[in-house]
Amino acid sequence: MTTPDYPIRICRVDYANPAHAGALVSLLDAYAHDPMGGGAGLSDYAKTHVVAGLAARAQAFSVLAFAQDGGQTPVGLVNCIEGFSTFAAKPLVNVHDVIVLPDWRGRGVAGAMLEAVIQMARERGACKLTLEVLSGNQKALRTYAKLGFDAYQLDPEAGTAQFLQLWLN
Repeated sequence: MTTPDYPIRICRVDYANPAHAGALVSLLDAYAHDPMGGGAGLSDYAKTHVVAGLAARAQAFSVLAFAQDGGQTPVGLVNCIEGFSTFAAKPLVNVHDVIVLPDWRGRGVAGAMLEAVIQMARERGACKLTLEVLSGNQKALRTYAKLGFDAYQLDPEAGTAQFLQLWLN
């Protein structure tokens, strides 16, 4: 179990709660501004619509980390989307975003949030978690490895999977 080096509170996001919604948008925008998130920030459209878009999808869930610093300072966020493994014929959970504010990195926040996600995925009957990470993000890769994540491959001779995208608009 990951133990953060500072008291934090982990909770599932209530998309209807204005404090949770504001924290989600703020953290997601901070991540988008970070080089690991593209460095450009969220569009005004995304800022306005992301919470409602997540709330409209029963397969989406998010986790927030708050510093217990006498206030309720949001310091981390994980957004997840449930998918389906055809090979296992069971749900899977894709960890879509993992965000920890720079001053809180290396303090166990991501690990604590991901352990909450693992529990929620088990409660959904998921067979696995998936995520994408940039190959240069060594800190994140170490965190994920500690939790048991590994590169996806079926046959070692065929190599590991690559994450590809095609923008539709």
